[in-house]
Amino acid sequence: MLAVLGRTMYRWRRPVLAGWAGLAIAGALLAGQLFDRLTPADGLRADAESRRAQRRVEQLLPAGPTVVAVVRDRDPYDPRLVSSVRAVDTGIRALPGIAAVDDLYSGAGGRIGADNRSSLVRVELATGLTATEQRRLTDRVVTALRGIDAPQVLVGGPDLARRAFGDRAVRDAAVGESVALVVLFVVLALALGGPVAGAVPLLAASAAVTGTLLGLRLVAAVTPVGEFTANVVTLLGIGLTVDYALLMIARFREERAAEPGAGTAELLARTTATAGRAVLVSGAAVGAAMLGLAVFAEPLLASMATGGALVVALATGVGLTAVPALLAVAGHRIPPLTRRALPRLVRRRASAVPAPRRSDPAGRWPVRMAGWWAGRVAAARRGRPGRPPIRGTTGGRAADVPSGGLLATLAGVASRRPGPVAVAGTAALLLLAVPFLVGANLADSDARALPRSMEARQVYDVLSRDFEAGRAAPVVVVVEADPATLTVRNLMNRLNRLPQVLRVQVRPDVPATSTVLDLTPRGATAGPPSRDLVRAVRELPVPARVLVGGPAAEAVDYGASVLARLPVAAAVLLLVTAVLLFGLTGSLVVPVKALVLAGLTLLATLGALVVVFQWGLGAALLGVDSWGGLDLTTPVLLFVFVFGLSMDYEVFLLARIKEEWDRLAGLRTAAARAEAGRRAVLVAVTRTGPVVTLAAGCLCVVFLGFLLGGLTAVKEIGFGMVVAVLLDVTVVRGLLLPAFLALFGEWNWWAPGPLRRWHARWSARGADRSAPPEPAGDRTGARPTPGRWR
Repeated sequence: MLAVLGRTMYRWRRPVLAGWAGLAIAGALLAGQLFDRLTPADGLRADAESRRAQRRVEQLLPAGPTVVAVVRDRDPYDPRLVSSVRAVDTGIRALPGIAAVDDLYSGAGGRIGADNRSSLVRVELATGLTATEQRRLTDRVVTALRGIDAPQVLVGGPDLARRAFGDRAVRDAAVGESVALVVLFVVLALALGGPVAGAVPLLAASAAVTGTLLGLRLVAAVTPVGEFTANVVTLLGIGLTVDYALLMIARFREERAAEPGAGTAELLARTTATAGRAVLVSGAAVGAAMLGLAVFAEPLLASMATGGALVVALATGVGLTAVPALLAVAGHRIPPLTRRALPRLVRRRASAVPAPRRSDPAGRWPVRMAGWWAGRVAAARRGRPGRPPIRGTTGGRAADVPSGGLLATLAGVASRRPGPVAVAGTAALLLLAVPFLVGANLADSDARALPRSMEARQVYDVLSRDFEAGRAAPVVVVVEADPATLTVRNLMNRLNRLPQVLRVQVRPDVPATSTVLDLTPRGATAGPPSRDLVRAVRELPVPARVLVGGPAAEAVDYGASVLARLPVAAAVLLLVTAVLLFGLTGSLVVPVKALVLAGLTLLATLGALVVVFQWGLGAALLGVDSWGGLDLTTPVLLFVFVFGLSMDYEVFLLARIKEEWDRLAGLRTAAARAEAGRRAVLVAVTRTGPVVTLAAGCLCVVFLGFLLGGLTAVKEIGFGMVVAVLLDVTVVRGLLLPAFLALFGEWNWWAPGPLRRWHARWSARGADRSAPPEPAGDRTGARPTPGRWR
C-alpha cells in the first residue's frame, strides 16, 4: 500500500504540492488571529481541592484583579511625592470599573518597604469585567500609575505577570523559530549536498507548522488554547517534519545509488515502502504519546494534547505525501548517497593534502592535519582505503555499507562487549537520575519564570524581599465554622504547634459562618516545608469542612493528580507501543525494551534539569536565574516528548534492523544466527546512523531555539529536550540498544505462536508485489527464511 502511495505521489505531484502550498498560505495568513485568541490555560483541573478553596475564598471575600505599584527611591513622606500619589489615586478612583485604591496615605493598610524608601499602591478592579474590558482598564491604570513623581515606579501584579508571560512566549517563539530555520537551512544544505536538498525538509516543515496553526485557530473557536501551546507545537512540528523528511531523503538517495537506472516513480515506491513505513509507525507512536497528555486531565495539558496530536498528524502526512512529491519534482537535484561525502571544494582541497608531519612549523600543521582528516573522511565514504566495508543489502541488492560514523562505532563496541556496556550505560543513566529522584522541588514558577529584566518579575522580587521579608506565600485554610467556636480555636492551637508554621493569621471581614486562616510556612513559596504543611493540615481530624489552598496546595494537588494518572498514561503508551512495534517487528520483547530505555532517558534528563535549573550549576551559561525548583508541568511534558521522540529514533533503527535480520536470518546453527543478528544490527546502524545523527542534530538546533527566549519554564523544556536527544542518540541508540539486542539474541523477536503466525500472514499479505526478490542465500549457502526466528 505504501509503495502504491509513492507511485501516486509521483503521478499527482503537482496537485499534491499545490494543496499543501494552499494550506500553508492559509495558515500563515490566519496565524495572527490564533495568537490573538490564545488564553492563559489553568494548570489544575477545577475539582482539585486547592481550586475549590480558591473559589470559596472568592465567595467569602469577593475581590477583582489587582494592579500593584512599588514607588521607590524617595522618602515616602516627601510632600511632593505625597501630593503626586494622592492626585494619581484620585484620577484612578474616577475611572469606571475601579473597586478600590489603597496607598500609604489614604488608609490604615499602607505599607513601607524594608529600605524605608519605598511604598505600595494597590488598585483593585471590579468583578464581572469581560477580558477585553479588564485589559483596557488595566492599561489605563498602568499608565496613570507611571505618572507618579518618583525616581522609579514599578507596576505589576498577578494578571500583568500572566500577560507578560504570554506576550513573551509569543515573541520568543517567533525569534526561536526564525533562528532555528536559518541554522537548519545551512546545516541541511551542507549535509545533503546543496540548497535544493536542504530546502526540501524546511518546505515540508513550514507546511506542517502553518497547517497546525490553522487547525489550532479552528480549535480556539470552540475551546480555549493555551499560550504555551503555540511555542511547543511549532518547534515540535519543525523537529518532527525535518526528521521524517531526512529519513525519506536518505532512503531515496540510497535506493538511487543502489540502482542508478531506476525511474523516479519506482524509487519513490521503494522509499515509501521502507522509510515510509517507519514514518507511519513513528508518527502513530508520537501521536499516541501526545494524546497521552489528555489522560492527566489538566486543562493546560489537554490543550497541549490537542495541539501536539494535530502537529504530529500533519507532520506524518507531510512526510508521506509532500516529501515524496518534492522528491519527484526536485529529486534529480539531490546527489546520490555514494557521491555525497563532503562539499566539493573541501573534497578537492583535501585530496591534495598529504599526511601531516610533526616537524611542520608551528601554525601550519593544524591546517594540514585538518585537511588530512578531511581527505580520510572523504576516502572512507567513497569506499577507499580504510576499514573494510560491511556488506549489506538494499531491496534485495548487495551494497557496500561504508564503515564509520558515531553510531556505527558505538554499536560495534556494544556488540563486542554487550554485558559490560549494558551495565555501564544503565548505571550512568540511573546516576544522572539521582538528583531528580531524591531532591526535586516541583512548584508553580509564577512570576519567577520571567527574566529579571522584565518589570513584572522585578515587582515580584521587590514585594517578596522588601514587603514580605522573604517569607513564603501563605497556605490558605478555609473552615466552615464560626471563628468564635471551640472547633476553630482548637484547630488554630494545633496549627500553631505544627513545625512548618511560622505564623497563623485570621482574615478579617469574613462572614461569621466561615473562617479563613493564612498560615505562613517556613522555607520558600511552595517549597518542601510548605507542601509538608499542606499534607499535615489535610490529615488533621476536624469536625468541620476544611479546604486547603494556596500555591503549595496547588503543587501538592498537581503532583497527586499526575501520580494518580501516571500508571494509566503508561499503560496506554505501553499498549500503543506494543501494537505498533509488534506490527513493525513481530516482537513483544522490543516494545518493553523501548519503554524501559525511554524511561531511563527521561529520568536522566530530569536529573540534569535539577542540577542546572534547581541547583543552579551552570545556569548562568544558559542565562537562567535559578529560583530553586522546576516548573510543575516540565516533567509531564518531557515525559510525553521524550517518549515520543525516542520512539522516533527507535522506529528508524528497528525498521532497518528488522529488514536486515529478515534477509540474514534463517541459518541452521545458533552461532551462525547470532553472527547474522550482530551483522544485521551493525548494517542497520551503519546505514541509518548518519541520518539519525543528522536528525538529532537538527532536532537539537530546533529545541535550542527555546533557550534563546527569556522564560525559565520554556528554557527547561528546550534544555531538557536537547539533553534527552543527545543521551538517546549516543548512550541509548548507540550503546544500550545494540547491547541489549546482542544479549537477547533471537529472543528479541519472540512472540507467542498465534501472534507470530498472524504477523507472518499479515506481513505476507502486506508485502509489495513489485518489491525485488530476496537474495538466494548468504556466503554459507544457507537459504534465508524471513520471519522464521521472530
